[in-house]
Amino acid sequence: MAKYKLTWKDLSWSDFKIYLFALFKAFIPKKKIGDLDDLESFIQSKSAWVTQVTLYGYLKTRMGTRYVLHFENDKFMGSVNLAKWNIYAVALQDLTFFTFSYLKANLNYQETDKAKEVFFKILDDETTNKMPINIIEETKKSFDERLKNINWENYYNELPFNPSALSLFKWAPIADELKTLDRKIVLNSMILKWDVVKKEFKERVQL
Repeated sequence: MAKYKLTWKDLSWSDFKIYLFALFKAFIPKKKIGDLDDLESFIQSKSAWVTQVTLYGYLKTRMGTRYVLHFENDKFMGSVNLAKWNIYAVALQDLTFFTFSYLKANLNYQETDKAKEVFFKILDDETTNKMPINIIEETKKSFDERLKNINWENYYNELPFNPSALSLFKWAPIADELKTLDRKIVLNSMILKWDVVKKEFKERVQL
């Protein structure tokens, strides 16, 4: 059996669907976030969206016409996949902390202890999507470390998504000398995507 490779055609179709949905999502009725299952789904889907759009968008912008050729390279695709999972892991943490912090500070939600339960369940579910086990385990440890110092009353309002933006800058498979030139643009790109997610969350939440 021939080994399957991700090609430009595959990637562009995937990206096209994401951008098409983003274009028309304003016209799609949005279900309210009414329980922890809804919140879990929101955290998972929005973290994946931000990760994919910002990572692939950055690669396209920086590589230009060479972008197509790089996606025929197995070594490069391995780097992209590693970057994707590592960025996504931090994005999940940021959004979990943001949502529970916002609920605590603005809606008097007291069950912040559920944050760890929701976060770990998302990671466990990601094993079916082939998220590397070592990244899952490291992410759980990182979450616990951050949890020790979290201030639920203030986190949502104190640059809550800086860690994932810095993760995009760190893991994107671009030469370091080029990333240094792009730093401000890369970080702002992700923060702007998170602003969209924050706005949607505030409109939909009713826990």
